[in-house]
Amino acid sequence: MDDEERPDAEPEPVAGAMGRRDKLPVRMLSDRMLVQMDAGDAERRSSGGILIPATAQLGRRLAWAEVRAAGPNVRSVQEGDQVLFNPEDVAEVEVRGETFIILRERDLHAVAAERLDDGHTGLYL
Repeated sequence: MDDEERPDAEPEPVAGAMGRRDKLPVRMLSDRMLVQMDAGDAERRSSGGILIPATAQLGRRLAWAEVRAAGPNVRSVQEGDQVLFNPEDVAEVEVRGETFIILRERDLHAVAAERLDDGHTGLYL
């Protein structure tokens, strides 16, 4: 007799867990950050108007992204800051239908934010 035919069969736990997981808040741990690139950064146009896809290799090109969440041990970056990083070696995750990148603070090359002093470069070394 299949589980579907048994009246005492328990519901499938995976379906229930997936429904709850979509509504849980996300908190970054340690020195991890959740960043999101602008949709316009994925594709570029050449000076002649040719569309260059994000998958095209152009040597080592760094990318900017906005910090959406930061762990408790992140010292130099706050939510809303723009950060410069190498997009070649990143971990991507989808949360509520949006794609984000998970970075460590040590993987950043620069930070851009209005709160930084004029004499401060924002570089994380």
